[in-house]
Amino acid sequence: MSDKRGYFSFVFHSHLPYVLRHGIWPHGAEWLYEAASETYIPLLRVFYDLLAEGISPKVTLGITPVLGEQLADPEFKEGLRSYMVSKMQAAEADEKEWREKGFNQRAHVAGRWREFYRSGIEFLDSWNSDLIAAIRKLYHEGHIEVITSAATHGYLPLLKRDESVRAQIRQGVRTHRRLFGRDPLGIWPPELAYRPAYRWATPFGGEPYDRKGLEEFYFEEGLKYFIVDAHLLKGGKAIGTYLSLFEGLKALWERFEKEYRELEERERSPHYPYYASSGSKPEPVAFFTRDTQTALQVWSREWGYPGDPAYLEFHKKHFPGGHRYWRVTDPRADLAEKGDYDPDLVEIPLNNQSDHFVGLIHGIVAAEKNSEKPPIVVAPYDAELFGHWWFEGPRWVYLVLKKLSLSEEVESITLGEYLEKFPPEEVLSLPEGSWGEGGFHWVWLNEWTEWTWKHIYEAEDRLLEILKTGPEKAYAELLIKQLFLLQSSDWQFLITTWSARDYAERRFSEHFEDFNRISAIIEKKIRGEEVSAEDLRFLEEVKNRDRLFPDVDPGDFSAEKT
Repeated sequence: MSDKRGYFSFVFHSHLPYVLRHGIWPHGAEWLYEAASETYIPLLRVFYDLLAEGISPKVTLGITPVLGEQLADPEFKEGLRSYMVSKMQAAEADEKEWREKGFNQRAHVAGRWREFYRSGIEFLDSWNSDLIAAIRKLYHEGHIEVITSAATHGYLPLLKRDESVRAQIRQGVRTHRRLFGRDPLGIWPPELAYRPAYRWATPFGGEPYDRKGLEEFYFEEGLKYFIVDAHLLKGGKAIGTYLSLFEGLKALWERFEKEYRELEERERSPHYPYYASSGSKPEPVAFFTRDTQTALQVWSREWGYPGDPAYLEFHKKHFPGGHRYWRVTDPRADLAEKGDYDPDLVEIPLNNQSDHFVGLIHGIVAAEKNSEKPPIVVAPYDAELFGHWWFEGPRWVYLVLKKLSLSEEVESITLGEYLEKFPPEEVLSLPEGSWGEGGFHWVWLNEWTEWTWKHIYEAEDRLLEILKTGPEKAYAELLIKQLFLLQSSDWQFLITTWSARDYAERRFSEHFEDFNRISAIIEKKIRGEEVSAEDLRFLEEVKNRDRLFPDVDPGDFSAEKT
């Protein structure tokens, strides 16, 4: 038994699609530089600051394989430092401009921006621009746990072939091992999406066929746990809201409609892990469930912490530098009505909100009735929320972890550590779903994205047929990388949310075109025809552009793990 009444785990999911050498601004590599300078470095500094005070942060950090590849890329390392220097110089220019115009408060904030990037560069230089090394040190010393994901964040429940699902997961484990020097214990399923084993047919019809549950793939690759959203455990009224908008979703939903209704009557606490089982034999893979109360405090548009009037307003920027000088004021206020930001006023709400959050955790733990083992409150978030979207977020994380370190009842813990201390005793089946709007697949499969899935399915089938012919390994590797990039869930998300629809549609189309051209070259070689100099130049360009997954293995698509 534990001497603590309960446990808490921050889970930060860090992910961006592959953007290096695919544009810079407004869409492209600058996304990566923004996330690194405004989120990844600030969070790492929080963890190292806590360590300097004798506090082990004990957070679970998700680094998707496609993000890890980019953070390790020499071009990223050079580009990030140049980006941060340019942001520091822009702040210096802003400070001069604001003072000349008599906006002294904004000039003060510009000075803070200058210092923000100067200290970020100092941290970056202390690690020789190697953020992976900074993460790996915390990981190997046991202060954080790093988990993996599917290779390019492919939306696993909707991929057509089990071979694709296996390859995405297996590459995710392999990349994690190469970057961090150890096998991952857990996986963040892209979009927290899950599909059990059942006789599945594509959303576009066709003959149904048997599919394995995702937990079976996790087990095969040695993974011990994954994470799901709360409604998969307990049901929820929002489920199915968008099904009427697209016929393809209805067929997938029919199997689970009754099960979701029954879930609402199932008395299972989300504050304990369970073993998941949906296949022919139970596999010892556990799942943790996202806690809804702590999620709402950060994500809610109506009462979430980031909407505090004193905090920095994300959407209003001063150009050409792009720095922000205004506060939220009122979450519903027009941008023209935003007041000037005062960084000296944020500490009061930060202290109040971190107190409230820690109190909420204690209340959740105290309300649990199971006396056999202590509960765990799991709080998963997109890492980029902290610092990038919510500028004060890393400071809030610091305060929460520091205050929890003083608690006699609740302790921060990584998911793997909790699982080792308190393994599950109950096996449960889960329905299909995700943490997307509506709880099912609508965000990724709808009338705007249907065309992408038809191309993905076509490419999956074509790849498997080509691999049967035994193509040259170098060519097969290029083809697999294009399929992985094509399968990224980000393209459907960006199309549906209109946040960068043109960029997502263009990227998807380019990868599909490149996949088809590489396929045609391979098929030409199989027929014994000569590959033209133009085709060879094209292959070299693709190889140099998409420099990820150097250890990709065509065997992942054809063999079970032994």
